[in-house]
Amino acid sequence: MSVWEQLTTRQLARLLGTLLLFLALLYVLYVARNVILLLGISLFLAVALGPAVDLLTRGPLPRAAGILVVYVLIIAAVVGVGLLVIPPVVVQVEALATDLPEYLEDLRRSATFRELDERYGLIEQLQRQASTLPQRLGEAAGALQAVTFGAFTTIFELLTVLTITFFLLLDERRIFGLGLAMVGPQRAPRYREISLRIYRSTAGYVAGALTIAAINASVTFITLTILGVPFAVPLSVMMFFFGLIPLVGATIGGALILLVTLFTNFPTATLVYLVVLVVYQQVENNVLQPFVYRRTVNVPPLVVILAILVGSAALGVLGALVAIPVAAAVQILLGEYGPQPLRATPPAEEEEEEDEDEEEEGEPESPPPAAGTESLPPR
Repeated sequence: MSVWEQLTTRQLARLLGTLLLFLALLYVLYVARNVILLLGISLFLAVALGPAVDLLTRGPLPRAAGILVVYVLIIAAVVGVGLLVIPPVVVQVEALATDLPEYLEDLRRSATFRELDERYGLIEQLQRQASTLPQRLGEAAGALQAVTFGAFTTIFELLTVLTITFFLLLDERRIFGLGLAMVGPQRAPRYREISLRIYRSTAGYVAGALTIAAINASVTFITLTILGVPFAVPLSVMMFFFGLIPLVGATIGGALILLVTLFTNFPTATLVYLVVLVVYQQVENNVLQPFVYRRTVNVPPLVVILAILVGSAALGVLGALVAIPVAAAVQILLGEYGPQPLRATPPAEEEEEEDEDEEEEGEPESPPPAAGTESLPPR
């Protein structure tokens, strides 16, 4: 008799009910995928902004006021970057469109570029692109208008994320305590430790990424200013945002800046900035990142690459930004609950810890006899 023939009507109904419930849950998750995404972004922002809010609320400042202060500082930074970048970009892009033929003539006078032009026909290609630049600027303006309109359509989602993040930051202790109460008093200490490790890892990664990106932008600004390259401020801000993208962001930003130097002081500015870029990349990879992430994120390079590829495929740039802290959190969880080869604590140490816990929970042992009373007979 097969297994299906042995099932009773009640067992079959329970099995079908469980399957239907599971399918319904999958459907609900699919329908609410945007809400889940917004909640995940809000949770990440709450963890990222948590240290700043904690720092501001150590004194008499209420927590709600501290969160609002952090929000105001972020908005002021975004507006300041916009006022700092957009006007020079508009003016200098117009100047670039006007002076591009002169730049091409300067390139033509260069012996190195002349040799490359004879081999690959670079001047002809650049002149063809320069003739279509005004038309492309108009198309870019139209695209920018469409992007701006699309940004206004997503204002509700932005406000939703900020509101959820506000309440997560405001009630983080209550939410954390409620989660610990649900797992029971015996497991709560271990869950608290794991949660704090994930929190410190994520917050440390965000602070470290901002610090390294700021250093990269500062080096870029100083180098471009010394070389006399235009667009120094906008290009430095662009390098800051590219620097937030792990592994490839700074390289892509540096390649774009190299293209700009081709039209200003080729080959001096191009070669000097290329050397600075290569040297800085080595310093960042071998000195800055190990120093900054030493105590927060310790993810193997192969895992970092795979996490970034999966995150970028799933959520684009946002997925690439959160890939490393998510990978660090998964690594911590696997180190605690994964298969034995992935655990951070060897089996022998776990058994010793369990034995110690059992001894602590058992009855206390009788104290040793006092000195000089071992040979005394009982009364």
